[in-house]
Amino acid sequence: MINTFRNHPDLKPLLQKINNNVVALDGKALPLKFMEVCGTHTVSILKFGFRQFFKDTIKFLSGPGCPVCVTSAKDIDKTIFLAQQGYHIVTFGDLIKVPGSQSSLEKEMAQGATVDVVYSPFDALAIAKNTTKEVIFIAVGFETTIPVIASLVLDAYAQKLNNLSILCLVKTMPNVLRYLLTHLQGQIDGFILPGHVSVIIGSEPYEFIPEEYHIPCTIAGFEPVDLGLGVESLIDQIRSGSVKVDNRYTRMVRTEGNTAAQVLISSVFQESDVSWRGFGIIPLSGLGLKAEFEQFDAEKKFDIRVDDVEVKTACICGDIISGKSSPLDCVLFRKQCAPENPVGPCMVSFEGACAAYYKYGE
Repeated sequence: MINTFRNHPDLKPLLQKINNNVVALDGKALPLKFMEVCGTHTVSILKFGFRQFFKDTIKFLSGPGCPVCVTSAKDIDKTIFLAQQGYHIVTFGDLIKVPGSQSSLEKEMAQGATVDVVYSPFDALAIAKNTTKEVIFIAVGFETTIPVIASLVLDAYAQKLNNLSILCLVKTMPNVLRYLLTHLQGQIDGFILPGHVSVIIGSEPYEFIPEEYHIPCTIAGFEPVDLGLGVESLIDQIRSGSVKVDNRYTRMVRTEGNTAAQVLISSVFQESDVSWRGFGIIPLSGLGLKAEFEQFDAEKKFDIRVDDVEVKTACICGDIISGKSSPLDCVLFRKQCAPENPVGPCMVSFEGACAAYYKYGE
């Protein structure tokens, strides 16, 4: 906290002003409950001491903003099944340690499975062009990464690559927020909306939140002053009684978003019902490939046989990403579950709430 205030001299007066305004609110039970719907916001809130500074006035709830964390155990089992069949699996690094019901990609690698960790989906294209083996890219992420995945599909289509496919596990943000509001009605006082996702989709898709649920929203950046201004906006909306989607990240986010990226996404994908860890199936909360690109759909190309298996563990990752619990509520946290031996995905990803609490929490 001391170093944070030294590096950002405007921050402490801003946070103190916010704290005073919260205390002065009439008719609101404290602490207020604000949900940040972005893993990077979770990291920033802990790293810059917001949780500790506002411990008596604001409770920050970690939402479903980590793409690895929200991937269901059954979908993880699908990736493991494909690896066990001898296919060449290509994925982002966070995913390999996430446990399924019986194994993980990391364990399958130790047994001889071919799994490549990449930084860009286009690496899968290069791999497929240099092998006759079936290459499967495990496509996870939100609207931030989906345009690049769409470009990968279009390039594979143009180059007629018959040995490349994707296991499409991507998610979209607006409808999971509607799900949360339906199931946590009265338990959320405001949303800190995701900065990266909002660069792509803009602010308009969130308008239903203040209009239908009368809950204030702010789109915020990730630096401490950005976050402070976002929290200040939520308090100001509560004080005035006039709620809206307030964009405090205007240097990156436009009302309409990135229309070119939106066109790219819609040219390849269509809305679909998908499974979320901790939530189950949420209608129209993900994307699937359009019919003209089904040849690249691993679900249709391969006979993926995976049962619905109940994962018996004390891990409460599902409750954490739905804002019902904190990592500090988990009996495994810092004991059996740590970054070097993660029990659940919230400890695997650097954007996961458990990993953030482990590194920066008190």
